[in-house]
Amino acid sequence: MTLEVIVLAAGKGTRMHSALPKVLHEIAALPMLAHVLEAAQQLSPSRIHIVCGFGAKAVREAIAESPQLHWVEQSEQLGTAHAVRQAMPHVAKDAHVLILYGDVPLIQPATLQQLVEQSGAGHLGLLTAHVENPTGYGRILRTDDGAVLSIIEEADANEEQRAIREINTGFMAASSPQLARWLDSVDNQNAQAEFYLTDVVAHAVSDGTHVATVNCVDLSEIIGVNSRSELAKAERIFQRSQAEKLMDAGVTLEDPARFDLRGRLTCGQDCRIDINVVISGEVSLGDNVVIGPNCQIIDSAIGNHVEIRANSVVEGARIANHATVGPFARLRPGTDLAEHARIGNFVETKNAVIGADSKANHLAYVGDANVGERVNIGAGVITCNYDGANKHQTTIEDDAFIGSNSALVAPVTVGKGATVGAGSAINRDVAPGQLVVTRAEQTVRDEWQRPAKNASKKSQDA
Repeated sequence: MTLEVIVLAAGKGTRMHSALPKVLHEIAALPMLAHVLEAAQQLSPSRIHIVCGFGAKAVREAIAESPQLHWVEQSEQLGTAHAVRQAMPHVAKDAHVLILYGDVPLIQPATLQQLVEQSGAGHLGLLTAHVENPTGYGRILRTDDGAVLSIIEEADANEEQRAIREINTGFMAASSPQLARWLDSVDNQNAQAEFYLTDVVAHAVSDGTHVATVNCVDLSEIIGVNSRSELAKAERIFQRSQAEKLMDAGVTLEDPARFDLRGRLTCGQDCRIDINVVISGEVSLGDNVVIGPNCQIIDSAIGNHVEIRANSVVEGARIANHATVGPFARLRPGTDLAEHARIGNFVETKNAVIGADSKANHLAYVGDANVGERVNIGAGVITCNYDGANKHQTTIEDDAFIGSNSALVAPVTVGKGATVGAGSAINRDVAPGQLVVTRAEQTVRDEWQRPAKNASKKSQDA
């Protein structure tokens, strides 16, 4: 059976109060539509048709191009059945069709697979759910023996029908020829004057087709996002799900409700993550990694027994075993820390290789630098790597000592075992083993008197 998927993504999302198309609002730093497409792709469909409308250009630009994707524009939003009709001419005649929604981002592939399987043998597959409060949803109407008759939208339902708690989720699957035939029979004679996809069910029944339902047990899967508050609710559900998976894999999260994963995280054994940590992009942690509170880790690889202390930002970095970062450190892209390296509070690095057992413990900037092993970089040290037009390299060889408040003006090399005295500005290479001091000689004036204010000035200042 060849499977093709139709994703409805044409709505503006008026209640979002945004210029951004609704399906581009993000969950875990990805557009809602991207989450739906990821779920669909796990079913290995031959093609995915995306029906877009409002902000179609922006929607297309936000989704990575793929030969599997086919874009269909719905110039007028006349209802869900009308939207599906726009895609049907592009669906293979012998295909099976699954219909999804770009603003229902938490649907799971396993649930969709069940739905597709239930729709085999000429059935119409329908995903339903039983809820305590069905307000706003279409209700499933059944015969006395339980067979599905139709779906009634709430606006068209009477009081008895509104009391029904089995609802339509909107997800359905059927063969392409059947679906096309039923869609042709749908009209807009209803309270909203729209072409409802739900009317397909009644036409299928009238056609003698069995409607096979799948009950969605996890109601979070069918949450539709129509407002900012619903987006936030979906975000927390998604994050909690990711946190549960990490904890099941052995990660300690000090508070799962205060953890955000906005990408992919792989972890070794016995990792511990404190509160308010945000992981973005592709991140890997080795064994026994400890991440302190309020840290942000982006696109980085972190080795075993590493500690990243509170309030640090690590982006595009490689950190080897037993290194220590923070608190309040910032590792920018291109940072590479070797084993036992230490980057302390208020230290920033960028395009810097820091050798084994080297340390910059506080208040330093190390950029475009190659730092050897066992190097000490004192407080207030900066590598002056930018001349206003170009970046230049600083090299600090093994066992060098850079005194506090020194400036290394690149391009420059500090040789092996050399010492730069505190407060120096170095703009020429320092030979191995040398001591270099460029600060002005200290002078003392015993006769100097500090200026004093006169009495009238003191009274004015008071």
